[in-house]
Amino acid sequence: MLKRWLLVSFVVIVFDQLSKAAISSHFSYGENFAVMPFFNLVLAHNTGAAFSFLDDAGGLQRWLFSAIAIVASVWIVVLLRKHQSQRLFCFALAFILGGALGNLIDRVSYGYVVDFLDFYWGNYHFAAFNLADSAITCGAALLIWDSFKGKEHGTVTR
Repeated sequence: MLKRWLLVSFVVIVFDQLSKAAISSHFSYGENFAVMPFFNLVLAHNTGAAFSFLDDAGGLQRWLFSAIAIVASVWIVVLLRKHQSQRLFCFALAFILGGALGNLIDRVSYGYVVDFLDFYWGNYHFAAFNLADSAITCGAALLIWDSFKGKEHGTVTR
């Protein structure tokens, strides 16, 4: 069953990398294309973490966030092995693993993560993000949902 969860992660990585390659090959840095009144495609480079946290840290963040992604990925694989039969839990972890590795590929290859999804309201733009970020967010939401499943009278059953 571990192979199933690793396959889910692999699919996330493939879609993430293909989408980033498509945007990078059709857009110049900073160029955007209005898709809807609240959504643009834009080519952005994020050298920091989520929401460009530590974006201006001088380069150290590339290796710090890469190391964090590697350690987290190893831990996730351990959890996937240990809890293979817990479908929702493992599906969530597989999404997080795929997203972490998708962004790790960018960080190691380019020194930044390619972002391209730009949602906005009026003049306020949410931080640009990518499919890997979306997979991590969805995986985290599923983990939260999973944490509430099986609770009965204050006890967790797994």
